Parts: sequence; C-alpha cells; structure tokens
Amino acid sequence: RKLGAALTVHKDHVNAVVAVAFAPTGQEFATGSYDRTIRIFPSSAGHSREVYHTKRMQKVFAVSYSGDARFIFSGSDDHDVRIWKAAASAPLKPLLGPEKAKLEYAAALTERYGHVSEVRRVMRNRSLPKGVTSQQRVGEAVKKSRQRKEANVRKNSKKGAEPARKVERKKHIVKELE
Repeated sequence: RKLGAALTVHKDHVNAVVAVAFAPTGQEFATGSYDRTIRIFPSSAGHSREVYHTKRMQKVFAVSYSGDARFIFSGSDDHDVRIWKAAASAPLKPLLGPEKAKLEYAAALTERYGHVSEVRRVMRNRSLPKGVTSQQRVGEAVKKSRQRKEANVRKNSKKGAEPARKVERKKHIVKELE
C-alpha cells in the first residue's frame, strides 16, 4: 500500500470531525462534526452531497448507518438521537407509477443539464446555519491569504531556491509508521 498521499481529501466541515460511518454499500460515508452538521460524502468526491443540521442540534459525537443504508442515526451533545434519511429528497412511502416517473424524469434532467452554470448553482445550494457560513468565509479568506503568500514567496525567491509546492493530498500526512 502507498500511504504517502491520500486518495481524496474530503472538505466542507469547518470544525473538527469526530464521527465517521461508512454506508453498508461502501459507496459513501457520513460524518459528524463540532460544527453541528452531519454531512454525507461520496467516497470518490471531495465535497459533501448532503448537509443535515437543526437549530437546536449541538456538537455531533456519533453517526451510524442503518443496515439497509436508507437512514443515518446521529447522537449529539444535546442528549438526542436523531434519524435522518440518507437520501433527503427520497420519499419514505412506496411510489406509484406517475410519482416514480416524475422522479426519474427530474433525475434525468439534472443529469442532462448538470453542466449548465445555473443548474449547477441550484444543485449545490445548501442552507446552513449562520455560524457555519461565517466560519466558511473566514476559512476561505485564510486560504486565499496563504495562497497569496506562497505566490509572493515563489515570485520573490532566487531562481532554484523557491520552495516546492506541496499537493493538497500530501499536506495532511504527518508521519508514516513502519
């Protein structure tokens, strides 16, 4: 195994992640964080496909999938266990023919026109608590500042003496143990 670099870096949480649970299918996983959100990540993508939160939910300490991967259970600091649908827009009841056709048509439209910027913006739009969005803005500002500083260091260094760029997937590897 090559452990020198991560396969994918999953981003979106703005605080420490304390709980991770893989779906029984192995295609995705759910995470719980101190930022009071639960996020569902596809294992191959770097950003979450779903975000769950409530106004009263506190830091999330436990996350688990149901056996059929239809539900996610979470335990938080407010002494509550919550049950979430793994697919937020999927109905719980059995679908009739026209309902099933409507959902399939909507999925086909989003797949067909997903490359259009307006459609992509609507698909990515998530309603998040004010604290999370403000922390995201601060994180983006810090990241831009760091990138600007690295660019200035490279620009003002002697030829051949500039520091090597470190790929994001290798930044978080602290130490490999034998």
